[in-house]
Amino acid sequence: MVFREPTVFGVQNFNAAEDAAALRAAMKGFGTDEQAIIEILTTRSNEQRQAISQAFTHEYGRDIIEDLKSELGGHFEDVIVALMMPPEEYLCKELHKCMDGLGTDEATLVEILCTRTKQEIAAIVEAYERMYDRPLAEHMCSETSGDFRRLLTLIVTGARDEEAGVNVAKARVDAQALFDAGEAKWGTDEEVFNRIMAHESFAQLRLIFEEYKGISGRTVEQAIKAEIDGELKDGLSAIVECVQNAPAWFAQRLRDAMQGAGTEDMTLVRIITTRSEIDLGRIKAEYENLFNKTLESDLKGETSGDYKRALVALLGPA
Repeated sequence: MVFREPTVFGVQNFNAAEDAAALRAAMKGFGTDEQAIIEILTTRSNEQRQAISQAFTHEYGRDIIEDLKSELGGHFEDVIVALMMPPEEYLCKELHKCMDGLGTDEATLVEILCTRTKQEIAAIVEAYERMYDRPLAEHMCSETSGDFRRLLTLIVTGARDEEAGVNVAKARVDAQALFDAGEAKWGTDEEVFNRIMAHESFAQLRLIFEEYKGISGRTVEQAIKAEIDGELKDGLSAIVECVQNAPAWFAQRLRDAMQGAGTEDMTLVRIITTRSEIDLGRIKAEYENLFNKTLESDLKGETSGDYKRALVALLGPA
């Protein structure tokens, strides 16, 4: 069930050359007109921004992203650059960053790979190899291990079957298999969890989870939290929660990014920019529902300046 409720729709009567000229004027000369940049780029769709980028190069012989980077700074720059890149290329950049260097940021791998549709994953896989001259699956395998690596590999290699339609009898069999692999035995057979969670369509998984509750009396989510630990638990939980209600999963992730000692700014930037044309409206509603506060008020408390203004603009009307 994809909850579509974007907050960014693009503008009617769009004119790429006019926007390119306005952005050039906002960056030229002494000082930068950040407000103009925010007003234009947070209201255009990604497709419109790509057209602006082409018009900018055509008209001025310059790369708009490089010009924006030279004029802006900090997390405000991160938001604007995220908006200017095609979504799959931006997510590839984030995946590469979270695996590059010392240590791997598994939470970002989960956020990007365990929550996307098969189509979105295919676009990411294609873009990754084009950008980094290396298959995503290969890079990921070198940075992860064990059952978690197996789960991500199944997802990235496109194992999910989105074409089969739903099958109640098969859902019952798979629900029993999950029960037998986890709660019903001493120790857990993670392979069975991986196989079912990475292969079945989201619609079929929804049926499997309903059947599971009938067999076990517990939800699949409760079973995963009790039977499995570490990154694999996080990955499987993300799949389960996104099958049931992806906006609520993203709302929780935003909340976690703003709780505690520091703010995880890149998580805020990534979710708000990449979900703005998908389901950010629903994420806002789920956030308020779950935490009794608006996402906007929490964001305003954790961010400042043009960075805050850009994020709040992407949230759309209150």
